[in-house]
Amino acid sequence: MESEAKEMARKHPDADSVRAALALAVRAPSVHNTQPWQWRVGDTTVHLYADESRRLPQADPDGRDLLISCGAALHHFRVAARSLGWETVVHRFPNPAEPTHLAAIEFTATTPTDDVIEAAREINLRRTDRRRATSWEVPEALLAKIVAAGTAEGALVSEVPGGSTRIRLVRAFQEAAQQHHIDPAYQAELAAWSGRHAAEEGVPSRSTVAAADPLTREFHYPTLTEAVLHDLDVRGVLVLVHTSSDDPLSRLRAGEATSAVLLAATAIGLATCPLTEPLELPGTRALVGTDLLSGSGFPQLLVRMGWAATSAAQVPMSPRRALDDVVHRL
Repeated sequence: MESEAKEMARKHPDADSVRAALALAVRAPSVHNTQPWQWRVGDTTVHLYADESRRLPQADPDGRDLLISCGAALHHFRVAARSLGWETVVHRFPNPAEPTHLAAIEFTATTPTDDVIEAAREINLRRTDRRRATSWEVPEALLAKIVAAGTAEGALVSEVPGGSTRIRLVRAFQEAAQQHHIDPAYQAELAAWSGRHAAEEGVPSRSTVAAADPLTREFHYPTLTEAVLHDLDVRGVLVLVHTSSDDPLSRLRAGEATSAVLLAATAIGLATCPLTEPLELPGTRALVGTDLLSGSGFPQLLVRMGWAATSAAQVPMSPRRALDDVVHRL
């Protein structure tokens, strides 16, 4: 019996290791901090499910943002598991009859490398920073490293060029914000998920700024102070996460790529902010796809990144639901 237990330990992480990896996985960003995931732990496998009860009917009617959020959590889990000595073998959408079953995860023992340990460390350091970035340039070599980290996860990542392309993208953000501003159902939903102070979910007031920047979503009751009051035309580098298809698997992989981009940027020391508002409306999403991808792909998410002001205080860590609320036995 003892030899069987030792053999099992070599093939599968113990319960404490799985729980430690899941504790990092749920630090993943999600739309409006809805945390739309459920995890099921078996004897030798871990399973990720989408929690459809947390889909946002107004901002995310087809569940695209939900899948991207879950993809980010899946990548966080994979990174965390590798840092603990376990390579993950992921079967995405293992059961066609159960579309909310997003991943079945098996394990093989591995030796964690320094870069994997560093990536896992960045999970707790990453913040969504909605403040303006400084005008300090992000070197091309660092940006190439970030792009490579994202494209290695099964999606495409491209830098958004400046000039007229950037101007048109800003206009798409402005148009989406205007449509949302006059939509009472959207505003009611936003009010339910933002302007919070002590809740374990939703976007806390302490993490949002007044939307002076057209790339910043207009959350309710913002209290975070801008740290950069100059360089008003400079809003950091923008990268687009996109896919050649728009099926659920593509959206899940886009979330994994987004997680990789965010962790790579955090390791370099950049402030980051995922952006989705113009992609939540069919009209403005089509405009972005046509303008940035020439209609040959599907935009899934944008990430703004840049150097924060040296005087900027650290953005507080966003709250998370208790692990026991999202992790259960299979």
